[in-house]
Amino acid sequence: MMPLVEASSALAESLMDDPFYRALTDDFATDLTARKTALSRYFHYSLAEAERTGRCVLAPDPTLGASAWLLPRSPEVDARESSAKSGYLASILGPRGMENYHRIVRYMAALAAQVIPHSAWYLSIVGVLPSAQGRGLGATLLAGTLAEASHAHAPCYLETFTPRNLRFYERLGFRQVASHLEPTTSKEYVVMQRDG
Repeated sequence: MMPLVEASSALAESLMDDPFYRALTDDFATDLTARKTALSRYFHYSLAEAERTGRCVLAPDPTLGASAWLLPRSPEVDARESSAKSGYLASILGPRGMENYHRIVRYMAALAAQVIPHSAWYLSIVGVLPSAQGRGLGATLLAGTLAEASHAHAPCYLETFTPRNLRFYERLGFRQVASHLEPTTSKEYVVMQRDG
């Protein structure tokens, strides 16, 4: 199997219960296999996008996890990438999932823009296969890009719906800068930033 496919499967297992990804796969709520397939395809696309316009970091054994970063993009590149992603997602998600995706992303992007510098590097995705968690692999997946960002004096940010992850990110130098109740999921999500 190709490394991105293996890593995408690990991300699907890791993030299946995240409120954002549950909302994206709402059309498949009663079909676990279909949910996993849609999520794996979503993550495969997102890792490839990170390879093109950011940083894609796979675990030494890609079946265990990955991280995807998006770096600042020109308006032209951002428009092209956003349009291509929307088209792809329409082919793998159902109508409710697509509607949820657009509502959540619009809501979160507007609020993050109020507190995050335009030059910030965005930690879009990080996940470790549940059976491999608790061994430091998540920190390892982020260390290289965080060091690169520090060397470039670039701030970093992320958004999370998972309260238990806050301490993990705090240990890596992130601090909470905002929290909001996201209306589509009815869940609180937190915006965190790490200074450059």
